Amino acid sequence: MTETDVEFVSEATTLRGRFYAAARPGQRPVVVLAHGFSAVADQLEPQARAFAAAGFHALAYDHAGFGRSDGEPRQEVDPPRQLRGYRDAVSFVRTLPRVHPARIALWGSSFSGGHVLLAAALDPRVSCVISQAPFISGSALMALRPDEAEFVAALFAEREARAAGAPPTLIPVVAAGDDPAALPGEDGHAWFTRTGGPTWKNEVTLSSFEAVRAYEPGWWIDRISPRPLLMIVAGDDAVTPTAHAEAAFARAGEPKRLLRVAGGHFDVYSGAGFDQAMDAAIDWLVEHLG
Repeated sequence: MTETDVEFVSEATTLRGRFYAAARPGQRPVVVLAHGFSAVADQLEPQARAFAAAGFHALAYDHAGFGRSDGEPRQEVDPPRQLRGYRDAVSFVRTLPRVHPARIALWGSSFSGGHVLLAAALDPRVSCVISQAPFISGSALMALRPDEAEFVAALFAEREARAAGAPPTLIPVVAAGDDPAALPGEDGHAWFTRTGGPTWKNEVTLSSFEAVRAYEPGWWIDRISPRPLLMIVAGDDAVTPTAHAEAAFARAGEPKRLLRVAGGHFDVYSGAGFDQAMDAAIDWLVEHLG
C-alpha cells in the first residue's frame, strides 16, 4: 500500500486529500470517502487504510471549507456543495491509471452517510454504497429539538446579520460536560478531541444549521437500486437517530443489507464497533465489486 497526497478541483475550489493505493496489480475498485459534520479527512485514515489493505484503492478528502481544502467561508457545512464535491471526487478518481472506472464505491458516515445516499441516487457512475450511522432528515432531526421555534428564529437572525455584513457566528462542535455545542455529549467530545489532529477545528458556523434543516437525503434512497446498499447503524444513536435510518432503509430497493452495531453514534469509529463495521463493509465490497 502506498499513500499519496492529492488535490482536485470542485467548482473552482481546490479540494485536498490522500489516495491510498492498494498493493495489487492491475486496475482495482476504489472507495471514495468523506467524513461527517465538521470532521476532516485525517480522521478517516483507519477506514481508508483498511480498504487499501483489503485490495481496494481509497480516496479520503476534506470538504470545501474544512481541513486542508480551500473554500470560503471556513467551517460552514453546505450540503449541496459537499454533495457536488463527492461527484467531482468520482470524476477525479476515474482519471487515475490504476482505478477501474466502472467499479466505484461511495462510503460516508454520519452527515456524509446521508451524502452518499443522495450522491449515489443521482450519479450512475457509482457502483456500490456504504452508508454508516447516516444523517437522514434535517426536518425530522430539527423536530426533536424542544426549542425548535427559538432556534429557527436565531438562524434567520443570523442570516440577516450576515446579509448586513457581520462575520459568521461560530459555535463549538463539541464541548465538555453540559456546555452548549453543535454535537453535545461526552462521547462526541472524547472522540473529536482524540482524533481531530492538527487540521480539525472545534468550530462550525451557526448558519450551517439552516442548511442542515433543509437537507433530506433520505428522500432519495429508493433511487439507489439496483446498485447495492449496505447501511450500518448504531443501536442507540442519538446524533443521527437509529429509527430515522432504519425507516429509510425499509424504503430502499434490493440488493441491500442492514447491520446493527451495539452502542452509540461514535462507537462505530473505534473498538469492536469499528471492527464489525469495517468487516461488513469490506465483505460488501468483495461481494459486489470483486
